[in-house]
Amino acid sequence: MTDQALAEIERAIQIVEDNLRQLQEQAAAFSGAADEERNAARIADQEAKLEALLKQRTALLGKG
Repeated sequence: MTDQALAEIERAIQIVEDNLRQLQEQAAAFSGAADEERNAARIADQEAKLEALLKQRTALLGKG
């Protein structure tokens, strides 16, 4: 495990978590089916990225 790789994954996790917060706030503010569908797809994409990053972090830490 390299500290640099772990730090990069941690930064990426923070970015994705921030993206998710922003998307959730936008979803609460928007109305209309098209907006809701678009936001739902974007949120699902960010959640998938977050899950992959969390698995990478776990593997780097030797817990996977």
